[in-house]
Amino acid sequence: MYHRYDGLIFDMDGTILDTEPTHRKAWSEVLGRYGMQFDLEAMVALNGSPTWRIAEAVIALNGATLDPHELAREKTLAVKAMLLDTVRPLPLIDVVKEWHGRRPMAVGTGSESAIAEALLAHLGLRHYFQAVVAADHVQHHKPAPDTFLRCAALMGVAPEKCVVFEDADFGIQAARLAGMDAVDVRLL
Repeated sequence: MYHRYDGLIFDMDGTILDTEPTHRKAWSEVLGRYGMQFDLEAMVALNGSPTWRIAEAVIALNGATLDPHELAREKTLAVKAMLLDTVRPLPLIDVVKEWHGRRPMAVGTGSESAIAEALLAHLGLRHYFQAVVAADHVQHHKPAPDTFLRCAALMGVAPEKCVVFEDADFGIQAARLAGMDAVDVRLL
């Protein structure tokens, strides 16, 4: 099915790893310290965004005056404490295993590199990917194409010869802006 592509790029959270419940739990824990809440629909709409951008939206929603980068740091620490014990691969990991060694593959994620690398290593999946491009590796995040363009460059594959697997609207937009085909895994 993917023979026509020279490179496969996978989003991580919600696409190949079931991290979403853990991220929501971490947000609840951190925001509870400040008496703040988040709107689940607004949070889902920001899937694929870096943590600090989500923090900005949550702060604005709650009318708070916190530093979004500090709030994001607290949330990242909470996630790190929970993730290794709770995250499991999603069924799409079978596509990764099937294409391993047949095409170069990369992960393009809105998560920070420390979390992405730790999760992939912990689950024994890191060796499948030639590159992991995370939020701290690019200046412009999804829906900008930078994450996926960097993945393609690190794999040595022309962008138009790549397919991106995504579960978020921002990620689908980023893939299209990069000139890549996109598979919306929510429709699989």
